[in-house]
Amino acid sequence: MESSSWSNMLDWTYTGVDHSLPGNGGIECISFIPSKQKIIETAVFLALGFCEILIGLKFVSLSDIKTWKSKNSDPLGKRIFLLAHTLIFGIELGFKFSTRQMIWILNPCHVVTIIQIFLLAAPPSKLSAVVFRLHVHGLSGAIIAMLFPVVNTRLLPFETEVYYIQHLLIIIIPYYLMRQGGAYTTEPVMDYSWCLLMMGMLFVYHWALLQGLAILSLVNLNNMVCPAVSDPFHGRWYRVCAVVHQTATVLIVGKLYSWICRLFVPKHRLEFAEEDDEIPNGHCKSR
Repeated sequence: MESSSWSNMLDWTYTGVDHSLPGNGGIECISFIPSKQKIIETAVFLALGFCEILIGLKFVSLSDIKTWKSKNSDPLGKRIFLLAHTLIFGIELGFKFSTRQMIWILNPCHVVTIIQIFLLAAPPSKLSAVVFRLHVHGLSGAIIAMLFPVVNTRLLPFETEVYYIQHLLIIIIPYYLMRQGGAYTTEPVMDYSWCLLMMGMLFVYHWALLQGLAILSLVNLNNMVCPAVSDPFHGRWYRVCAVVHQTATVLIVGKLYSWICRLFVPKHRLEFAEEDDEIPNGHCKSR
């Protein structure tokens, strides 16, 4: 009786997922890769992810930030972006809830949306600085989603439009925050410690959480159990190929995005020269 009650409670999370659509999920999708191969790949890439996290934690630093706040803060702009992002994400949640597909909210772009809502709502702080730097290296998914959109399963009115608006906001908001300076800055171009830390966290998130839930729910979360129909590396080893090309993408896109944004951010906002709010030495390490 208790298990039946739990099952009914979880119905709205994944029972609406259409397994007849290729790449959406189902028994055939879950069985795409042999179990032995799944276990080996998971063990190898989880170990790699934890190693990247440990190395990243050893070297990350906030020592280049001299203040959390900025004289050029724009509270009105933050409120407008917060309202827009929250509204669009709320509509997206409504779509998922009404179609009993809330499990898709665990996909990385939705997680990045939640992170950005936090950054817009919370005051500038050390935590904001850490979260901002990490999330910049998770923007590649939104950029790829705009370049290669997957909207064939979005059948409700305005569902496709919400998809594009949400991903566009994900790309624009970090640049807006960078213009505020202070906590919302990226590390020096040649510092890859934050990138490595984020990559390790993404590995653990995908190979432990997303893959585990995908197997339990028969839903192909972020293509962790079978390839997308448009995957150019479609085949048994598509996940190994994905690790290679997504690692390169994360390494390149975050740095390239940061470099391009810096070209359009006033120089004085990158120098963090507000002496009244200067952070004392010895309190800048994030570890």
